[in-house]
Amino acid sequence: MQIKNFKVDQSLKELTSHRTVVMPVACYETEIAHNINGKIPLHWHEEIQFVLIKKGEAMFQINEEKRMVSEGDGIFINSGCLHLAEDVSGDCIYICLNVSPHFMLPQELFTSNIYPYIQATNLPYIYMDAYDQWGKNILDSMIKIKSLIQHKPPFYEVDISSQLTFIWQQLIMNGFQLEYDRTEVEKNRRMKEMLNWIHLHYAEKVALNDIARAGQLSSSECCRYFKRILKTTPISYLINYRIQKSLILLQDPESNVTEVAFKVGFNSTSYFISKFRKSMDITPSAYKKERQAK
Repeated sequence: MQIKNFKVDQSLKELTSHRTVVMPVACYETEIAHNINGKIPLHWHEEIQFVLIKKGEAMFQINEEKRMVSEGDGIFINSGCLHLAEDVSGDCIYICLNVSPHFMLPQELFTSNIYPYIQATNLPYIYMDAYDQWGKNILDSMIKIKSLIQHKPPFYEVDISSQLTFIWQQLIMNGFQLEYDRTEVEKNRRMKEMLNWIHLHYAEKVALNDIARAGQLSSSECCRYFKRILKTTPISYLINYRIQKSLILLQDPESNVTEVAFKVGFNSTSYFISKFRKSMDITPSAYKKERQAK
């Protein structure tokens, strides 16, 4: 089984190119367990995202909220929202549709029918229940778009554009009351800046004050941000991020545990081994051997 490295930049913005050759659209099937550490890590992207659970069950966290999504149902994740996905059933497979907001409708309709929704701070996600007709319509259209991209029949780009218009109509016909809270926007910005700083400096000696300074916050306020949004502490997040980075390095046949520990910011091999075992339920050496055997 190939283990995929889900790539993001230092700000957690996903680096995957969400587009076909001619359109800012991507629709693909993925199995959560095939990613490093068996989950889709925290990230964000400017594209809006529609997810259909094809098999199993997954837990999604979008900004501060968590939502379980079961087989047959789906979820809409808004532009710019921090999110992750964890496999709950152990065999979760989903179809993912990523689209540039500017491509959902003709540009003349963007300002009135798209922009207010992607700016709304009270709409980080929308659950799509297959038992609701509008939800079923969107999920069915996702499957059609995936087939169109795969088979490329004549004028398939026009058909995809038509399906996207239909999807957006089905979504907004629910009459959501949109809200815009500058405090929420600022909080999201500060959180991304602190995460960006950690991802740039994780291999160095890092203190809580350093992380707080990156978000222009006090240490106590920094801790409240992490606890509220990511349900963890800044230092615990840092340690976990270092461990995630070590997973990639440990797959190199030429690497050794001590070198990897220092490369990802641990100043003690024994401390690295202890934290790695606690997080992964396996030692770094055993993980390395396990990966090389596959």
